[in-house]
Amino acid sequence: MGEQHLLSNGPLLDHNGDLAEAGYAHTLVKGYDRAAIKAPKWRIKEWDYYYVGNKDNGLALTVADNGYMWMVSVTVLDFSLRTDITKSIIGWFPLGKLKLPRDSRIGDVEFENKKKGFSMRFLHQGDKRRLICSLDRFGKNKEMFRCDILLQETTKNSMVIATPFKKQGHFYYNQKIVNLMSSGYAKVGERMIDFNKESFGVLDWGRGVWTYKNTWFWSFASGIQDGHKVGWNLGYGFGDTSNASENMLFVDGKAYKLDDVRMDIPMTSRGKDDFLKPWTFRSKGGEIALTFTPVYDRHADTNVLVIRSNQHQVFGVFSGRFLTEDGPVEIRELPGFAEKVYNRW
Repeated sequence: MGEQHLLSNGPLLDHNGDLAEAGYAHTLVKGYDRAAIKAPKWRIKEWDYYYVGNKDNGLALTVADNGYMWMVSVTVLDFSLRTDITKSIIGWFPLGKLKLPRDSRIGDVEFENKKKGFSMRFLHQGDKRRLICSLDRFGKNKEMFRCDILLQETTKNSMVIATPFKKQGHFYYNQKIVNLMSSGYAKVGERMIDFNKESFGVLDWGRGVWTYKNTWFWSFASGIQDGHKVGWNLGYGFGDTSNASENMLFVDGKAYKLDDVRMDIPMTSRGKDDFLKPWTFRSKGGEIALTFTPVYDRHADTNVLVIRSNQHQVFGVFSGRFLTEDGPVEIRELPGFAEKVYNRW
């Protein structure tokens, strides 16, 4: 890929609605302004996605305003049982009415609908983020889901990337905040799920105008390795990433920018992805050498007329190493996920 471009301060978009600058940063140095977008409102996509997990359980929470549809979603994962409970609720043509914040550092996400039986609140409390959510009729037993999770930021550094597409007026502005230390719980009915001990989270904050068809690969992991807080964001697959990749490693709050990565998924005898066999993660320069051992594949394929989302979010553990300018970083049985998602949206 060569040298990667570090973003400067300023507006995200120019007067044509294109990215003023493509590249990466450690904070949201570019100002996102929905009013500066030239594309139709129904093509604008905005979301806040949180995942919190440990070696035993995971929790994913989503609030999304995708222009032509809104969605709230909750997933509870049990890795020992290799099961998940997922419920997603959608509505049509919000067109920005959810008023998701223009910056991840300020503003709260508060969206509820008593008729549909949900309340989603993502709140700022100083340098902490509090996730207070409830959802009626969750799972096959139609139980109540609720959670109260507090996430503590452990670094001021994050992964920020401004990625253009070849089509005019299309772009993706994304921030991933990793190594969020968790305290709190989730409940399904009367079953309590503990997210205190060695539990870490990630925020996937996304704003942009996407092309209709695309595929992405994304991997996140976070935890303690030899007494150090280690986490990463790795991904690729869409847009023009010639100015920067979204690959970044974090060790005790320090960010290490990485170049390319490839996630090699084994193939079946019929030439299909075999998601539950070990994956390999490699980079051309040798900075990344990981093996991902899957435990559970959360697969969902939604296909409604012209809209489709085929997702394989695979959870498991990582082992291997990264090479940084400060030396190697060894990884042993670190829990996380890797996913391949195809969208027609």
